[in-house]
Amino acid sequence: MRKIVECVPNISEGRDEKIINSCVEAVRAVKGVTLLDADPGKSTNRTVFTFVGNPDSVVEGAFQFAKKAYELIDMTKHSGEHPRLGAVDVVPFVPVAGVTMKDCVECSKKFGKQVGDELKVPVFLYEEASFNPHRKSLKQIRAGEYEGLKDKIYKPEWKPDFGPQEFVPKSGATVTGARFFLIAYNVNILGTKEQAHRIALNIREQGRGNKPGRLKAIKAIGWYVDEYNMAQVSINLDNYKITPPHTVFEECVKDAKELKLAVAGSELVGLIPLEAMLRAADYYIKKENLFILDEKQKIRLAVERLGLNSVSQFIPEKRIIEYMTKESSSEPLASMNVRSFVELVGARTSAPGGGSVSALAAALGAGLGAMMGWMSYGSKKFEHLDEKMRKLIPPLDEAMKKLIPLIDADTNAFNDYMNAVKMPKNTDEEKHLRNEKMQEGLKKAIDVPLSVMRIADSCWEHMRELAKVGNINSASDLAVGAKSLETGIWGAFKNVEINLPQVEDKKYKGDVLKEANEITERARKTLKDIEEILEKRKT
Repeated sequence: MRKIVECVPNISEGRDEKIINSCVEAVRAVKGVTLLDADPGKSTNRTVFTFVGNPDSVVEGAFQFAKKAYELIDMTKHSGEHPRLGAVDVVPFVPVAGVTMKDCVECSKKFGKQVGDELKVPVFLYEEASFNPHRKSLKQIRAGEYEGLKDKIYKPEWKPDFGPQEFVPKSGATVTGARFFLIAYNVNILGTKEQAHRIALNIREQGRGNKPGRLKAIKAIGWYVDEYNMAQVSINLDNYKITPPHTVFEECVKDAKELKLAVAGSELVGLIPLEAMLRAADYYIKKENLFILDEKQKIRLAVERLGLNSVSQFIPEKRIIEYMTKESSSEPLASMNVRSFVELVGARTSAPGGGSVSALAAALGAGLGAMMGWMSYGSKKFEHLDEKMRKLIPPLDEAMKKLIPLIDADTNAFNDYMNAVKMPKNTDEEKHLRNEKMQEGLKKAIDVPLSVMRIADSCWEHMRELAKVGNINSASDLAVGAKSLETGIWGAFKNVEINLPQVEDKKYKGDVLKEANEITERARKTLKDIEEILEKRKT
């Protein structure tokens, strides 16, 4: 999975287009970063930027962005309605995909240290990056704002986390940290503002008075939108992993029914992570006993069930973060066309080699198994098999998708080992480090094909069952699939076997060899079983 971090820096400038555009260009100049939005506000005299990328690229993008903003913005001349502490006011890092909150905390600390050390601007940590209960929320740190900073910063309890403990008139101070992805989401109510607000009070975590609401990590109010001629429950989802959009929508629908009100779909404001949409799809698939594996169809289901097209067209490529940030593939081999991959395998290079080809063979084997399942599902002739196919197809589809990235992983593992071999070995310390890295590279070069074997091995019971009951017209496809699966396992075993003798960890070596032999023998026997079952069915 790609690692995606979102950064949402706010600068204290929303009127001067030259400054805003210069900050935009500073972000765009950083390789691996995608700018998603720049939203200036004239009355607040503030601009909110949104960009994404891998952790290292995002930190570099944030630093170059901040450097440009500090250069161009003079806080001694700034005024605006929004609370602020400095030229670069707040720089949150947000986990989107393939990263944890801890990763984002590290991003904020790396950014803060670089700003403090190189640009000499005071930096405070907040939210998940701060362990000081008196300096955790943005509101606490911003108290007194820029104007109060010149006295506050010299107090012992307000020593910055990074940078000088001094007032820098031109730049002020910056707050950075990590927080969860915030989803702004509105549910449309054919009713009054007061009725929408009543629902909001029921669902929001704060609730009403001393009575808490039903949903955690939710803020909500009710309002009326003249443009839409209807009310909305306006919601901020502070942590969609705790309370996802579909849960909020269903709770609003429930309350609206009790008030005899109609819900007319919903509206996403801004962007949403792919995971949130897929979780919504999986909820409705389970609720309605549907059978959908294709990602695009899952997204379409979520859009339809949540009514996300109700006030404006929901275009996944413009609203889902992962779809907006397509960059050069992290799986170059798997993304090649067939001709290019085969020609590269046959070229005068040691990689891609047998390990990548074995992963591909196993993926094709699982894919052909899934294919026979699909050929046995959804037609009147095989209607009696539908329930069985709903159980047999998904694990093969999942195995196929897990095996594809291992085509590249195998080559990358080999490259890691070769890089270790090239390390210097002039001193005892260098020799020790080189050997340590070579051993790590060897284990990685073994673990990848071993993963191929394990994933492929998980397919056999489903392949055998398909051989017994699947559409016999696809018998040859399943036979080829089973042979490809067995070949992938055998080839992966050869890649495990060739690297094991150089491993110094005897326990690891023994455990791996035992498991690999068991999987290989099971593959040989099960392939024979499947071939015999198919042969009997044909006669």
